[in-house]
Amino acid sequence: MLSNRKMYSILNRHQKKTGFKPIPVVIIGNGPSGICLSYLLSGYTPYFKRESLHPHPILQKKLEEAPHVSILDQDLEYLSEGLEGRSHSPVSLLFDTLLRPDTDFGGTAESVLTWWHKTDRAIPHLVLGRNPPGGAWHSIEGSMVTLSRGEWMGLPDLQFKDWLRQKKRGLRNNRATAEDIAQYYQHYVMKKGLQKNFRSGTVVTSVRKVSAENISSHVQEDLQQSDSLWNFTEEGMEVFQVDGFVKTVQGDKEPFSIYAENVVLATGTYDSPTWLGVKGENLSYVHHQLAALEEAVKNNSIGITSDPVLIVGAGLTAADAILFAHHCNIPVIHVFRRRVSDPGLIFNQLPKMMYPEYHKVHQMMKEQSAACAGPYECYVSLPEHHVLSFGKDKKCIFQDKNGYQKAYKVSMALVLTGSNPNLSFLPNNGIDLAMDSNQPVNPKRNPIDVDPFTYECTQEKGLYALGPLAGDNFVRFVQGGALAAASSLLKKANKNPP
Repeated sequence: MLSNRKMYSILNRHQKKTGFKPIPVVIIGNGPSGICLSYLLSGYTPYFKRESLHPHPILQKKLEEAPHVSILDQDLEYLSEGLEGRSHSPVSLLFDTLLRPDTDFGGTAESVLTWWHKTDRAIPHLVLGRNPPGGAWHSIEGSMVTLSRGEWMGLPDLQFKDWLRQKKRGLRNNRATAEDIAQYYQHYVMKKGLQKNFRSGTVVTSVRKVSAENISSHVQEDLQQSDSLWNFTEEGMEVFQVDGFVKTVQGDKEPFSIYAENVVLATGTYDSPTWLGVKGENLSYVHHQLAALEEAVKNNSIGITSDPVLIVGAGLTAADAILFAHHCNIPVIHVFRRRVSDPGLIFNQLPKMMYPEYHKVHQMMKEQSAACAGPYECYVSLPEHHVLSFGKDKKCIFQDKNGYQKAYKVSMALVLTGSNPNLSFLPNNGIDLAMDSNQPVNPKRNPIDVDPFTYECTQEKGLYALGPLAGDNFVRFVQGGALAAASSLLKKANKNPP
């Protein structure tokens, strides 16, 4: 990786306006989506592996029609037609089944793809991220185990299990730790030679469309110092201006401003925890991240004899908090809005054999309600309750579905009800790009509206959205969005063979 100072100079290198060449692609976010797209834009090209046999006979027939044509250059809508699986995105299902043909049936069939590195097809691009490559995986407590099977966390042409085997470690119950995943993504970037495109420690503060004619003489030169793939002399052309700053080792913020023909949003949703919006939620004992509980235990500020810890939420992060507290013998009051039997509850969708620890939490939620004592000490479940207020004296008021209220004294409160993307760098926080443009962007309820076969935003040409921002919430499926975007960008660059 480049030093901060060199990175700053590269981001801000300028030349005369007569030589103005925007970067073809800027990717904001360096998690799995951004890494996978960088790989595809760096000339790595997938082809159907001759003599391969895909278990889906119709797809096999389609793949055999043009084995000499890259998957990136084929009709993705045609190839993905009729595929079914655990994603709503047809291209995500396509790429997933090409990489892992029978994984949903417990099989271990090899990928039907072969990869060729064609440097003449590479598109100059930059990947901007706050963390090292891997994005938010570096912010998750390292010992946390992934929800997805370990092999589903891998990126194209470098299987995660093979990398793990080299480290002389194996998967725990077929799953991996967050620390392993973060290290794997960093290794992937180095192994595939992508590091020259990555700028870590960068924070984007603004993305807006500007007219190329009106840009001041303070403009950049082409970062890769190669001929541009686009014709930038077109009159009236608009480009994206991307502003932000680089965090230096000394703690300074060095500003940068760069221009791009296309911008890809791949920032994920880990940035902004959801708030309940109730009285007292801003008090010092109320937290919105699991790390606060881990820190409190480490500092001995809470322990076995403390008042209970309040955990609000019924998702996997809340479950992780319960498991952590249970392991430390810390008493817990667990408040959540749903019924325990609600089919929408994530625990009712997970196979018991693969996720025994989450099944245990689900059992606790069912058997240890305040109304009837159960076998689990130091834990009380309050289903179909919601928080009314947090008091300054650490007394919290809850209300059940019938309107009855309860009060509990707690040592600390964790509101773990999900998170939202931070799109403050976009006009109107990106709301105009969403499926429902009257509501904030939400990965599950209101993702950014994209074309399903290019992942280009329907409301803003040249702007793409990948991963959770586009409704793809699992690593195995975000890669399909990268395939769709790369195919679209190659077409724009006229890099597709006839």
